[in-house]
Amino acid sequence: MNHVPVLIAGGGPVGMTLARTLAALGIRCQLVERNASTTRHPKMDITNGRSMELFRRLGLADRLRAAAVPEENCFDVSWITSLARDRGGRELHRFRYPCVAEKRAEILACNDGTQAREPAMRVSQVKIEPVLQAAIVGDPRVDARWGVALEDFTQDADGVTATLRTVETGETGETEQVRCDFLAGCDGGSSIVRDRLGIGLEGRAAVAHRYMIHFRSDARDLLQAFGIAWHYQTARGTLIAQDDRDTWTLQTRPPPGTDVDRLDPHAVLDAWAGRPFEREVLVDNPWFTHLLLAERYAGGRVFLAGDAAHQYIPTGGYGMNTGIADAVDLGWKLAATLRGFAGPGLLRSYEADRRPVGLRNRQASERHTDVRIRIGELYERIADPQALGREIAALGNAENESWGIELGYRYDGVEGDPVRYEPTTAPGARLPSTFLRDGSALYDRLGPWFTLLVFGGADPSPLIDAAPAPLDTVIVDDPAVAPFYEARLVLVRPDTHVAWRGNGCADGRAVWRAVLQ
Repeated sequence: MNHVPVLIAGGGPVGMTLARTLAALGIRCQLVERNASTTRHPKMDITNGRSMELFRRLGLADRLRAAAVPEENCFDVSWITSLARDRGGRELHRFRYPCVAEKRAEILACNDGTQAREPAMRVSQVKIEPVLQAAIVGDPRVDARWGVALEDFTQDADGVTATLRTVETGETGETEQVRCDFLAGCDGGSSIVRDRLGIGLEGRAAVAHRYMIHFRSDARDLLQAFGIAWHYQTARGTLIAQDDRDTWTLQTRPPPGTDVDRLDPHAVLDAWAGRPFEREVLVDNPWFTHLLLAERYAGGRVFLAGDAAHQYIPTGGYGMNTGIADAVDLGWKLAATLRGFAGPGLLRSYEADRRPVGLRNRQASERHTDVRIRIGELYERIADPQALGREIAALGNAENESWGIELGYRYDGVEGDPVRYEPTTAPGARLPSTFLRDGSALYDRLGPWFTLLVFGGADPSPLIDAAPAPLDTVIVDDPAVAPFYEARLVLVRPDTHVAWRGNGCADGRAVWRAVLQ
């Protein structure tokens, strides 16, 4: 029987990020994905700044940006009556957001720890998955297999025995057993891993019915009627510009009582846009939105991440982005355990860290959806376009401005403002990002494992001498940024969250015991 330290069920962005994280930290893994190839469905369309920070540490940021929307294109969200300007269509209000190039300049100019290291990225999951796939397929520490499904597993005190099946069209493929130390279920909303663990879901299933049409069209005179925008929105749905050139996705709400299985995607597109236009429909399907959270994130040696652990309405773009942080948190803790650095409590802290974040993000997604519902009601009762635009502006667009959700989540039980991000080095918080006086980013000086930041001539030797795990030491000789880090010694985890801070350290062993449990 083949043995691998970690078996990952599910080859979406979360599973592939977990594989990349483990490999970067020296751990072999096997990834299996039941589908024969990467997804044809667009799913997510925003990779937020926090996820891009994590991808940068994994050496993937530039490769992902090469597949994304051009960096000079904006992230604007525009509310309209229809796109057909020649038939009375109006733009009601536009929430304006900078392009990647403008955001980079803003990050450099606002060097006070309040910004992400990386700007967000507009990209479809159709584009992001092949980039991640190429990264792990080329890694000797990753055995990645598409067209192979996890069918079942059992676990004991020493490991997990998984049954895998080759998925073949029209027949049952061959099965094999794999022994692993740990199993990670990154296998989506209908997770087999979660089901076999007997873990239920809390929250609301089937919150609303939606109909998705992914299509190709060169009709930019219509589809960009009011200029380039990331989203064009009405009371009936959202048009997502996947590449600002020829690929688009409409997410719409079918009218009450509609038999969605009999919907004509071409008729839906014409009605939403306001007039007929040429296109090629690539994929269309009805689906349901959910607001669900797994009751537990782990059972024994088996863990859940991504949609297997949480499912959100897409407002806010929290689904995949929450899953990326799940993967990095779980990845370094599995690696530390397998390399012998960690105590028995470190893996238990995965659920303690990530499940509260999963709940907070589910609640934020629900709040954003409520705002969209309120805007839909405004369309029904306000006929004057200018008055309607003013009301939309007053309600705001927190779903794309919740920096506290994106950057401010913490692992110490403290919940800050969901919109406003307040940088801190309190243990459990994300390390604030700044640029040093030589122009380099502090984040780019962090090591792959732990990093000890030393400010103001503090003595780092007790922590260095006692370190049971790989440790990089960075002397930060920059008085301009030192106050943002709130202590003379700051110990940073592999996921760039703060592990410990202090102005001095008398007992390095005690600090490391607390960090690695």
